[in-house]
Amino acid sequence: MLNLFQSTSIPALEQTAIFAQRRHQVLAGNMANADTPGYRSRDLKVDAFQEALAESIHEANTPRTSPPMSASALAFAPPSQVGEVQPEFADGPRKAMEQVVFHDGSDVGLETQVTQIAKNQHTHNLAIALMRSQFNVLRAAITERA
Repeated sequence: MLNLFQSTSIPALEQTAIFAQRRHQVLAGNMANADTPGYRSRDLKVDAFQEALAESIHEANTPRTSPPMSASALAFAPPSQVGEVQPEFADGPRKAMEQVVFHDGSDVGLETQVTQIAKNQHTHNLAIALMRSQFNVLRAAITERA
């Protein structure tokens, strides 16, 4: 059976929105624990998500004999992907400052968390806007309107 949505970007956008929502929960937890002594910030690995999404898109576009994976099978960011942020000092002074440990033993910088939340919100909003436009195109095709 041909799935109408598999030929569009909707499954990838759906996974992006789900990932952004899960990442937002983790970042909000960092903000909530900003004053907790010894708390270490957590984050989901954006690069790992992007690689997994690109791989699943590539697999969906390659011909195969088995049926395509469902959208639920492509779900990403299991709890095992949540971990402490690893510093990469070769990325510059701004990246190096993200892992500064404060006197209480925590490493949560409110400015950094607010910036990450804003970036994540932008990613989520973009995915939703693109999905909305895809659905509008599908609606126009179904109702035979231009």
